Amino acid sequence: MHRPLVITEDHDLLDDLVRIAAAAGAQLDVAHTPTHARPLWSLASLVAVGDDVADSVAAAAPPARDRVLLVVREPDDPDNWRKCVAVGAQAVVALPSGERRLVEEFADAMEPEPRAGVVLCVIGGRGGAGASVLSSCLALKASQERLRTLLIDADPLGGGIDALLGHEESGGARWGDLVAREGRVSSTALQTALPAFGELSVLSFPRREVQPIPAQAMRSVLEAGHRGFDLVVVDLPRHVDPAAAEALARASTTFLVVTADVRGVLAAAQVLAETTHHTADVRAVVRPGVLDEEVITTSLHIPVAGRLPDHPRLTTTLNHGELPKLGPRTPLGAACASLLRDLLPT
Repeated sequence: MHRPLVITEDHDLLDDLVRIAAAAGAQLDVAHTPTHARPLWSLASLVAVGDDVADSVAAAAPPARDRVLLVVREPDDPDNWRKCVAVGAQAVVALPSGERRLVEEFADAMEPEPRAGVVLCVIGGRGGAGASVLSSCLALKASQERLRTLLIDADPLGGGIDALLGHEESGGARWGDLVAREGRVSSTALQTALPAFGELSVLSFPRREVQPIPAQAMRSVLEAGHRGFDLVVVDLPRHVDPAAAEALARASTTFLVVTADVRGVLAAAQVLAETTHHTADVRAVVRPGVLDEEVITTSLHIPVAGRLPDHPRLTTTLNHGELPKLGPRTPLGAACASLLRDLLPT
C-alpha cells in the first residue's frame, strides 16, 4: 500500500496536512516541486496538491489519475476551479472547514482494497427461537469457507454472543470501547481491535452493565464492516431500537427465525410488522413444529429461505461453550451452507 502524496511549498499548509493525516493514522510522502513528485504521482494512494503549486504541477502535465484533491485556503477564490481542472483534481477541499473530509480521504487512502461486504441481519420471531444460534453458525460457516466475516451482537440484553461462542474471556474490544468514538472507523483498525478466530471477528458487549448502542456507532461499524469484510452478520434484538434500525436499513437481507407453531407465527408477525418499517427483504427461517411452511408463508406473506433444524442436546453443547458441528454432512452445516449460497454472490 503506497502512502498519500502531498505536493506543496507552503510550510504552514504542509504542517496542517501532516497533522490531519496523523489524525487518520496515515503517513505522507511529501514533494515540494513537480519534479520531485513525478516518481510518486501514479503510485500514491491519493494526491493532495496545494494551491500554491497548482499551476506548476499543471505545467508538468502529469498523467491523468483518480483521487487527486486541490487543497486551498480561500474557499471563495474564483480561480480555485480553474486550478482544479488544470491539475486534474476531482475536488477542491478548503481548510480549515474541510478538515473532516480530509481525515476521511486520508484514512480511505490507507485502507486495503475494499471488499463491499454483504450485511445480513438475523432476528428472532419470539424469544428463544434461535436467532443468536443461527447468527453464530452462519458467521462460523462463512469463516470456515475463508470468507472474512464480522459477527455483531446488537442485543444489549442477550447475554453476549461471545459467550455463546465460548470466547467470553478473549481479549479485544467490545461495544463499550467503540460507542464513544465519533465519525469514521477504519476497517483495518476494527479488525485489529476485535477478538478474532481465524477469519471470524466478533463484536459483543462487555461483562459489565451495558448501554444501548448509539445509531452513529452502529453506522460507523457497519460502514467499516462493509469495506473490510466479505460478510457482516448482525444478531438483532426483537425490539427494534435505533441501532437495530440502522442495521436493518443497511441489510441486503434479514432472516426472521420463526418457530412453526401458532404462538411462534403470531409473535413473528408482530416482529415482522416492526422490522419492515426499516428494510425490504425479509425471509423466514423456520424451526420445525406443528405447522408446515405453506401456513407460515400464507400467514406472514414472506418467502421461506430455509429451515433451522433441531439439534439434539443443543442446550448441553452450548453450556459447554461449544457450537454444534457445521460439517457439510450435518443438518445444521448443510442448512447454513444453503442459506449462505443463496445470499452471497458467487
